[in-house]
Amino acid sequence: MPNDYLNLIDGKRVPAASGRTIISLNPADTGEVVGVVPASGKEDVDMAVAAARRAYASWRLVPAPKRGEIIFRAAELLVKNKAGLGRLVTREMGKVIAEGLGDAQEAIDMAYYMAGEGRRLSGETVPSELPFKDCKSVREPIGVFALITPWNFPAAIPAWKIFPALIAGNTVVFKPSCHTPVCASRLVEIITEAGLPPGVINLVHGAGEEIGEYLAAHPGIDGVSFTGSTAVGERLARLCEAPGKEVSCEMGGKNPIIVMDDACLELAVEGAVWGAFGTAGQRCTAASRLIAHEKVHDRFVEMFVNAAKRLRLGSGLNADTHVGPLINGAQMKKVLGYIETGKKEGATLVIGGGRCTDGALGAGWFVEPTIFTGVTPDMRIAREEIFGPVASVIKTRGLADAIAIANATDYGLSASIYTQDVNNGAIAERDLDAGIVYINAPTIGAEIQLPFGGVKRSGLGRREAGGRGGSLDMFTRWKVIYRDYSGKLQKAQMD
Repeated sequence: MPNDYLNLIDGKRVPAASGRTIISLNPADTGEVVGVVPASGKEDVDMAVAAARRAYASWRLVPAPKRGEIIFRAAELLVKNKAGLGRLVTREMGKVIAEGLGDAQEAIDMAYYMAGEGRRLSGETVPSELPFKDCKSVREPIGVFALITPWNFPAAIPAWKIFPALIAGNTVVFKPSCHTPVCASRLVEIITEAGLPPGVINLVHGAGEEIGEYLAAHPGIDGVSFTGSTAVGERLARLCEAPGKEVSCEMGGKNPIIVMDDACLELAVEGAVWGAFGTAGQRCTAASRLIAHEKVHDRFVEMFVNAAKRLRLGSGLNADTHVGPLINGAQMKKVLGYIETGKKEGATLVIGGGRCTDGALGAGWFVEPTIFTGVTPDMRIAREEIFGPVASVIKTRGLADAIAIANATDYGLSASIYTQDVNNGAIAERDLDAGIVYINAPTIGAEIQLPFGGVKRSGLGRREAGGRGGSLDMFTRWKVIYRDYSGKLQKAQMD
């Protein structure tokens, strides 16, 4: 029998006020129930926000180094529980076990990194223009944050938000995806075991369309950190604009890999396969466009297709699996619909294109790794985010043309170039319109010590991860303090 998991509100495990539940299934075998969680409503959100507001009054006054010690203990507990958490990620989300363990490791990395910030959180001390006066800036917490996370990184992305929010002195109401709620429950269980006071972190399960917008717009919420679709993120940003809430929305991507005529093709193909088909293409940074120089286009396509043919699909718990399932039937239908669109637009389907139904694969949401050639930049499959194992190859005449093609979308999250010419690399890093640029590496592989996010319709507001310029700027505000100890009135810019 599957385990039942509950909300966490004010330190107590509670069901939804309505008594309704959501069943979480294994996408590789939809006959397996991973767990049952509450289907929360507005009443549950109200209680969680109230608990977070009460806890904020005292949590903000806990010295940051002490907050860091608690988060350090959470990191140590995550290390001890990494194997179990990684396996759970694979069972509930579907990614292969190496990626599931990597998901857990990213949560560990962020916990250790933010624990250290407890003894930094630095501002500035600068000289005053007047005698007997000093000037400084300090970081302060903002208040109560709504953290709304997707299903594709069910441990890593919540950690990107939870640990920076907590180290800064904020309290949180965490609403994870209803497709990976058990991973969220386990993550929060481990974090609270480290010694967080009741109400500092509150977990509310439920469907986004029922409580996501209500939570973000709640008058008791001071800031919103969201990762998900562009359409939802843009709507949440508009909702937060009028009341002046701090907001960060990390959204979609249509990420290109440029393969120049001087590229090491073996390395470029390896990167293209990992970028396009890792996590079954279900990453905001997935490489869905391969822009190949006309001099190497045909050879690149031949090598890319041959590499894709060698990929094995199956349960991510099997050590020899390369590609797992899509998250659910709705996502599979969407991906298959885009494949049909590509064929109707005149692109050439070279490999893949269908649902896998043979043997054990028929019990899950598996779609074959799919490659289109003859794709032009104006096609929908070259412009819209598919979020599945579908790659479009576009031919280019040279570097300037390749960069123009790469930039010709509404998105600007991640971009990559394969070249052995240092000048090509320098021009690409300057001109690619993306928040993240890789040289001789695919479009995935960001590290937590630098800010993460994109431009155009890929991101709104502050960046995720990192320290200064990233999460700490998202979860803190500046206060400037002037202290005059002259014992007389001094007038800046006048005396």
